[in-house]
Amino acid sequence: MSGRVVGVLGGMGPAATWDFCAKLTAATPATRDQEHLRVLVDANPSVPDRNAALEGRGPSPGPRLAEMARGLERAGAEVLCMPCNAAHAFADEVREATVVPFVDMIEATVEATMKRVPAARRVGLLATTATLDAGLYERVFAERGVEVVKPTPEQRGEVMDAIYAVKSGDRGPGPRAAMRRAAEAAVAAGAEALVAACTEVPLALTPEDLEVPLVASSDALAVIVVRIATRTEP
Repeated sequence: MSGRVVGVLGGMGPAATWDFCAKLTAATPATRDQEHLRVLVDANPSVPDRNAALEGRGPSPGPRLAEMARGLERAGAEVLCMPCNAAHAFADEVREATVVPFVDMIEATVEATMKRVPAARRVGLLATTATLDAGLYERVFAERGVEVVKPTPEQRGEVMDAIYAVKSGDRGPGPRAAMRRAAEAAVAAGAEALVAACTEVPLALTPEDLEVPLVASSDALAVIVVRIATRTEP
């Protein structure tokens, strides 16, 4: 396969980064090693906490993300992506740091959701507090006439605890139950589909756990990156 070299700004968190890379491989139409894409990964867990930054409790991750993007570009990356939803609040700094295309995870996920459930008018979000407060998904869904159903403050706390549990390596019944409770609450509030808008969510919640479709942002990003890298779309 003659494809563009993919650069991944990762490490947010590490397990989610490698889960995304596995999805990238699975989404690639290949029958042998040489037909897969070349992928450069900067798995940098030292990127400042996105939630703390957006809440004014910590430094911005923007400069570190821009530095990572420039490093990947220098190493030969021709397409960049960042499998972290909350970090997209700082995506403009990545775009400004390089000249290669940057694939937007939020846009990719909304597109995948509307393809999966084209008639949906209410979509639930399972995400970090930073992603919710930044309104990253609300703006893009609103352009398509779709309302976003957010967790209540109590549910947000449970989801955040579950996300940090997954980051620490716990994918057991505790975080799984918390994710499922928040998902079921969104469905009860009228959500016709759910978006796993944090890359740790699909590590603890699967489509089989739910009565409505679940769209994982990491899956959606992988599909679009492959299309762009293999030149099946601009």
